[in-house]
Order: sequence, then structure tokens, then C-alpha cells
Amino acid sequence: MNDMLLDVRDLRVSFGPGKDAVTGLTLRARRGETVALVGESGCGKTLSALALAGLQPREAAVSGSAELGGVQLLGRTERQLRRIRGNLVSMVFQDASTALNPLMTVGAQIEEVMAIHGTHDRRARRKRSVELLAAVGVPDAANRARSHPHQLSGGMRQRVMIAIALAGSPDLVIADEPTTALDVTVQAQVLALLRESTRDAAVLFITHDMGVVAEIADQVVVMYAGTVVESGPIAEVLERPHHPYTAALLASVPDPDVPQAGELPTIPGRVPPLGERDAGCPFRDRCPKSQDRCRERPPLGPVAGGESAVACWYPEHGEGSSRTVEEATR
Repeated sequence: MNDMLLDVRDLRVSFGPGKDAVTGLTLRARRGETVALVGESGCGKTLSALALAGLQPREAAVSGSAELGGVQLLGRTERQLRRIRGNLVSMVFQDASTALNPLMTVGAQIEEVMAIHGTHDRRARRKRSVELLAAVGVPDAANRARSHPHQLSGGMRQRVMIAIALAGSPDLVIADEPTTALDVTVQAQVLALLRESTRDAAVLFITHDMGVVAEIADQVVVMYAGTVVESGPIAEVLERPHHPYTAALLASVPDPDVPQAGELPTIPGRVPPLGERDAGCPFRDRCPKSQDRCRERPPLGPVAGGESAVACWYPEHGEGSSRTVEEATR
């Protein structure tokens, strides 16, 4: 465990009695490793990430432990968090068009991070901002640095977001669905850029797209209704999913080598909202294997013969998917 950079244990986010949005999230990441946090909308992925950065809603109560290089991230004052954000922890948001300041040039927004966290020489900041834009693949970086966000394409704005995230040389980069609004070609470019530019940091990558997970992650944590239902190395989880929810997510990803007749597979039902979750398995109402025992919540435990962990009384034991990681990334 000495080589672990990020160590999150029993993270909980609650909005009051009976409204536990995240219940006991545990994950770890080494430097240079990408952990994907996966699940449908409403599963608690983004809220977990916001809690790590101290950006959760004011009415949310956060507990547990989250250490980054020995520094505790939770329970900090706003003043302390301002020194952490952008320096130790940075975020790449889903929609760059709303995350970027429309009144500031993109270069000035990159420089702002450096000004806050120690680079006070204006000329040095300007030079570094141009270098960062060039490093993330923005052409004619010196001139683009003087552009406002609306003057750039969606893909370019997302590259600017990555440059801002890297400006403070953070130990943890949280990427919250950063490719959702991009077309397939630009999405592939941004994923490759993010992977290449974060070799010295840990990355928490949030997505609902299992195809993207196969492309970028080393480890995967599958969340459902605020709880972890499966976790493990990417190859093991994608090739041998043990939780029925993980298997269903993978089945919903179209295989380009197999013609699809009719509609794509879907998961019937919905994620139970806050206030409708009980002490049983949260997936049981949508699970084809549900039995009476599922009224009791299964613990997250190790899978025999592997490195994964699963929270299910009747796991798939690997028969849920026959596709390899290579097939899932095509």
C-alpha cells in the first residue's frame, strides 16, 4: 500500500435521514494509474468526485477518509480547499462551454491557476500557458491563448480544460465525463491526450460509457444507487463480469463486428432515487437473478481466483460476457 497515491475509504455523502447518495465508496489509485468510476446517471459518480474536491452541495454531509499522498482531502475548510484545488486536485468537467469563463481569454484562465499556486512572475506564467496549450495539441498556441472560449471548437475547448487542469501539476486529476459532448474522432483524441498528459498523476475518470472505460482505465469501480457493486482490474472486470449490473452494462455496448438486429439491449427499470432505497440489494428490482435473499444487502467481497471484488449473492462467475478488452475498444 506504500505506493498508493489516492486512498479513498468508506466515502459517504448524505442529504439527511434516508437520503444517502453515496454509501461506502472505497477505491485506490497509484501514480500514473487511471481508475474509472462507472454507472448510470444517478448512481453517485459525480457526487463522489465533487466530494473529493470539496465541491459537493452545501446541504450534503460528507464522511469517511480520502488521502492523497498522505494529505486528507475531506473535512477541510474552504480556505484550505482553495490551496488544494488546482494544486493537489484538479477537475476536467463534462461541458467546457459552461466550465470556462466566457469573459476571459483561455490563456488568462490557465495563468490564473499558476498565479494562485505560486508562479507569480507574469511573463513566466504566460510562457507556460502557451507551452501547456501546445502540449495538449492546440495549434498556433500563442495566438489561441488570446482567444475567448466561444472562438474555439468543442474539441479545442476540452483541450483547454485539460491544460487548465494540468497547470498546477496536480497529483489527482478528476475527469467527469470529459468526452460526452464530443464526436467519436475528437473523443478518441481527447482520451489519448488525457492518458498521455497524466502519466505523473492519478486519474479518476467518471463515465457511463463502458467502451470508453476499456480505452482508458487500469482499474474500474462500478457504482449503482450510490454503492460499489463491483471493482477490479479492467481486463478482469470487462472480460469476466461478476455482477449482473456490470454484465448488463457491457451487453448494452454495441459490438461493431456483430450486426445488430432490432434495438440494442437495455436494462429495464430505473435507478432508485434518494428516498426509495432500502437495506436490500439496490439492483434487485431490475435483476433477472433476484431472489428472496436479495432483500438483504450483499457485502463487497473478493472473487475466487481473481483480483476483483463483487457485491452479489448470485454472481455471474464470468459467463456474462465473452468479449475481450480488445473487442470492446474497437
